[in-house]
Amino acid sequence: MRRIRGLEGRRVLVAVAGAPGSGKSTLAAALVARLADAVLVPMDGFHLDDRLLAARGLLARKGAVETFDAEGFAALAGRLAQPGREVVFPLFDRAREIAIAGAGVVEPAHRIVVVEGNYLLLDAAPWNGVRYDLAIALRVPEAELRRRLEARWQGLGKDAGAVRAHLANDLANARRVAEGSRAADLALVVEEAHQPEREA
Repeated sequence: MRRIRGLEGRRVLVAVAGAPGSGKSTLAAALVARLADAVLVPMDGFHLDDRLLAARGLLARKGAVETFDAEGFAALAGRLAQPGREVVFPLFDRAREIAIAGAGVVEPAHRIVVVEGNYLLLDAAPWNGVRYDLAIALRVPEAELRRRLEARWQGLGKDAGAVRAHLANDLANARRVAEGSRAADLALVVEEAHQPEREA
């Protein structure tokens, strides 16, 4: 927290990146709650619509890197970095599985913008063209991710077959994040449930 508060600039971007189920949304929300001049911008607002994914044969892969509007996200990140301006952004409605345009706003007074998402540090264009003042990565062993993700999908009322399909997709995306991401400024390693450990 001290490190974030110490970032200099009229508008700073903090990335919180990690695999599905790593806890990045929880961490990002907690950071924003403790910073008076911060706002949360989730990457999930750039999910492609299910109709477009179905037409491209990608509906079963929803959540994979190719199912996001990456160029749109990169353009938004460039606008977010400009101090003193209002920036409107889309939010993802999980209950309806759709992105809603213009549902979130960064106010001119927001100095710290916390961006969270799976692919923020991916070492591929256009993701690697986005610059952050501080990048935080969450690293969770695959066995723990599997446990969390199974619980997530079961909690949403999915049957056993649907849970298996979602889990296979999520874990494939988790491996892409683990193998293809750039180094973060700060990594938080979770060896077991609810036991984060800081890594230099």
